[in-house]
Amino acid sequence: MEINRYGFLRVGAASPKLKVANCGYNVAEIKKVIERARQEKVQVLCFPELCLTAASCGDLFFQRGLQEKALEGLSDLSLFLKRGGSDTFPIALVGLPLRIQDNLYSVAAAVSAEGILGVVPKRFLSNHNGIHETRWFTSGDQLDCHTVEIAGEGVPVSPGGMIFRTPFAHFGVEIGKELWEPIPPSSGLTMQGAELIFNLAASNELVGRHDYRKALVKQQSARCHAAYIYASAGFGESTTDLVFSGDCLIAENGILLAESPRFSLDSELIIADIDVDALRHDRLNSHHFTTETTDYLIEVDCFLDTISPATMWRSFNPHPFIPPVEKRDARLSELFAIQTHGLAKRLVHTNIQQAVIGISGGLDSTLALLVVANTFNRLGLPRENIHGITMPGFGTTQRTFNNGMALMREVGVTIKEIPINDAVSQHFKDIGHDGNNHDVTYENSQARERTQILMDYANRVGGLVIGTGNMSELALGWTTYNGDHMSMYAVNTGVPKTLVATLVRWIADHRVEGNTRGVLNDILDTPFSPELLPAKGDGTIAQETEQFVGPYELHDFFLHRVLRYGDTPKRIRFIAEQAFAGKYNPEEIKKWLKLFYQRFFAQQFKRSCLPDGPKVGSVNLSPRGNWCMPSDASPSDWLKELEN
Repeated sequence: MEINRYGFLRVGAASPKLKVANCGYNVAEIKKVIERARQEKVQVLCFPELCLTAASCGDLFFQRGLQEKALEGLSDLSLFLKRGGSDTFPIALVGLPLRIQDNLYSVAAAVSAEGILGVVPKRFLSNHNGIHETRWFTSGDQLDCHTVEIAGEGVPVSPGGMIFRTPFAHFGVEIGKELWEPIPPSSGLTMQGAELIFNLAASNELVGRHDYRKALVKQQSARCHAAYIYASAGFGESTTDLVFSGDCLIAENGILLAESPRFSLDSELIIADIDVDALRHDRLNSHHFTTETTDYLIEVDCFLDTISPATMWRSFNPHPFIPPVEKRDARLSELFAIQTHGLAKRLVHTNIQQAVIGISGGLDSTLALLVVANTFNRLGLPRENIHGITMPGFGTTQRTFNNGMALMREVGVTIKEIPINDAVSQHFKDIGHDGNNHDVTYENSQARERTQILMDYANRVGGLVIGTGNMSELALGWTTYNGDHMSMYAVNTGVPKTLVATLVRWIADHRVEGNTRGVLNDILDTPFSPELLPAKGDGTIAQETEQFVGPYELHDFFLHRVLRYGDTPKRIRFIAEQAFAGKYNPEEIKKWLKLFYQRFFAQQFKRSCLPDGPKVGSVNLSPRGNWCMPSDASPSDWLKELEN
């Protein structure tokens, strides 16, 4: 798979074992790690600060012999990479002490098959925890040249920042504790176009420091909408006063993708595939990444060949709307609170103390009823003020009817049963429709009849009609315009179908017990259906939604990629194939993705006039600023891309 084609770049962070002041040994170990990275097709590889000499050399840094051996090691690595060929080895970032004019600098050097690409000096030096960098090194801020001669060639050097431009992403470098500064160099580098930041570090371990360091890496990657690749010194550094654990971290936009074992006695290498396209999309939406040219910034063009690995060094969550297990309780509790709080505000604002809700015995109306009941509890209103109306029609099955009635009894609401068969049959006569013709008129007439009942009943009791439809149905247009599409406040409008099911199951497991839990579990086990077509001969559901529109888990995945990342159809298909490998084959994914685009474009007119409802996650389809799309846009280019 050509991952670069789909917007990914493969990176690595390594902590090689070393010997203090033994450059030959250290270079040999670095080569071994580079070879491992080459086998895994890593494209940019980061090593720790001063890894050619070790970071704990102390006053040995002043020894001219050590400085020269470090330079020899750098040249040796350059020749090693050149022998491999540009399409074989990665760009390697290594640290060394480098004498420029009459000062010594701790620098990061970028080396590839093209040679030594550039040198970045450390600007912010540390003088605590037994490390006295200003004793040995000069801050890069004091450097007043832009080229340094190494092995007879002029190499770019920049104290003010350097952007390395590859065909697939741009990256910058900062060194060690510069990340700890109030305004780290990486902040400026990302504003200048760097999408990845590599940190060559030599951070010693203290109790609790690892968690703080990891938090910094994640936060900086999130703040900069960047990937942050951190490689710190490990086994072999001097333990005279300090211990170095070889902590390596790779984070992307606040999410930790990879982490090395600490205190290893061997060389460690971690790898991740960075989603550069996703980072660029977030920057595009933020409007704060306006690149400004500066006199001190140097840009270096670097060659990278495309790679075609058999597998990816990252996983894709097939259910992006569902919180991870370890955070599920807190996240779902918060989600339920958002829905409750939104409805509470609307009831208080309108001074309405009655709610009207249609109960079908299906999942969506179940969640909506649970939200309403929780809201009434919060407001101190009696549940008898909740009017649950069940409206059996031509397709209503005994299972859903019984579940709806049982749920209302368990919750303790006022129950009203209003069959719609006679009213809809009369309506068919009025408009001249044959009731044996089970077309869209047959289906939508039932949905609109139910909505009319709810609206009129709400007027009679002075109540608010609570909408039950979810975000997945809105995305696909699986809702009747001015039927179940309409309400006075829609509590589920920001909750996709997969999350509706997860939330109801969580409520069943943690918020209720006894008979109520049994009813909720049976509702969860019922196939999704609008029940607008007559039941089968055995009384079971004849119209299962996912047989018509496809699996909701796929559509929710597609919806998340479209809204959250603005992905192209080919990219969505590629990522979906990784996420659902072994469950759906590529042709199935293509089939349902094509249908998703067709329906998503065609049904925008329904989303252009949605009732109010709370946003609960990062994406939403409300036309009031969350998703502004013309109703007559054409999907032809999106569909063509899927065919080509």
